[in-house]
Amino acid sequence: MQRFRLRLSCALGALVLASSPVLAQQITVVCDDLGFGCNTMQPIADRFMEENPGKTVNLEVVPYQSMLESLPVQLASGQGPDAAIVTDLGGLSRYYLDLTPYVDPDLFNSNFERTLQWLRGGDATSTAINGMPTSLTVNGGYVNLTLFEQAGVAVPEEGATWEEWAEATRQVAEATGTDFAMEMDRSGHRFASLAISYGAELVDEAGNPVVDDGLRAAIEQFVAWHQDGTMPMDLWGAVGGATHRELFSDFLNANTVLYFGGSWTLSQMDQEVGDLFDWKVIPAPCGPSSCTVMPGGGALVAFQHTAQPELVGEFINYLAEPQNLSEVLAAAVEIPAASSLIESGIEYPGSSERTQEALSTFIAQIPKMAPAAYRFQGWRYQRAMMNALTTRISQVLNGELEVDGAMDRIKQDVNLAIEAAKAQ
Repeated sequence: MQRFRLRLSCALGALVLASSPVLAQQITVVCDDLGFGCNTMQPIADRFMEENPGKTVNLEVVPYQSMLESLPVQLASGQGPDAAIVTDLGGLSRYYLDLTPYVDPDLFNSNFERTLQWLRGGDATSTAINGMPTSLTVNGGYVNLTLFEQAGVAVPEEGATWEEWAEATRQVAEATGTDFAMEMDRSGHRFASLAISYGAELVDEAGNPVVDDGLRAAIEQFVAWHQDGTMPMDLWGAVGGATHRELFSDFLNANTVLYFGGSWTLSQMDQEVGDLFDWKVIPAPCGPSSCTVMPGGGALVAFQHTAQPELVGEFINYLAEPQNLSEVLAAAVEIPAASSLIESGIEYPGSSERTQEALSTFIAQIPKMAPAAYRFQGWRYQRAMMNALTTRISQVLNGELEVDGAMDRIKQDVNLAIEAAKAQ
């Protein structure tokens, strides 16, 4: 009898062990709900689960600010989701799982050759596949054409400088009673477009931070626009620290003539602005050094602590298949990072002619981007520099620092971040 009980116990234990992998085959992917995110990926995740019974992909929507602030803390403690769509591509690289054993390397290396390097933390010798670049984003300006028409002011042509845009939008704002001429997202990434066009390097080819005269000139011009009322003081000045703040709603409500954001809001622009007013995306404004904006984009990455590396790799590989990837990009109205989709093109059903033209304008800026912009985007310590820029520029606006003091603090902030990262 005792022997029978023992055999029965072992048999039940074996049954539990045999069934547990199936029950445990689920992963959590966190993402926001803008552009290429949880909402646009959900149909693909549903289809993946239908085709793979017993495998569950949970897409969890979190605010973008949480992705910036909370996710790095979770990862540093060895916790967090199995995967996420991230934008701090180089900064989080030490946590990424190399997906090479779990995906089709040929599919990834042929499609994402340029952007995979951004996920390798500046290691030029690495061949790791640390994720799937989701889309290529481009910083850029949106202008309210209806306000220009009402003011009788000509819209500056391609090649116009930042100062020429500031002057034209000031004239429009004054003639139409619009609150402000120009606004820029409270973001070090957005400011980097202005800075690099003014000659800032931000990081050299050896991966060292650079605080130079080009950065000084950009900060001085940016501060001057706030002091003379071209830009609203309460957007960059009122929020402390490195808090990220997108300003799309001000453009939607016609409170600003020019809004400097990026390509990821195109779908929102199309849906929410609609026929309220006429608008367009402008070519990159020019600084003394170049007519450049910043490239960017997200990537779906898996983390080393995941207990389901095969499943997360299988899902990411499924999403990377051209027919699935193009479906998400079309719904998100975003520019593909995959070279095969850039070559073949993507149809964006339901998008207005205006949005199609805006996409073309954004894509046309890609060849004009300065080498410094690409170098900064793939730098491991990019986030540290962007946070320092946002924090210290805001302190200048609030009278807490002079420009010289801000430059010194930016250099100190980034060097401290680098030392702290190396000590981990």
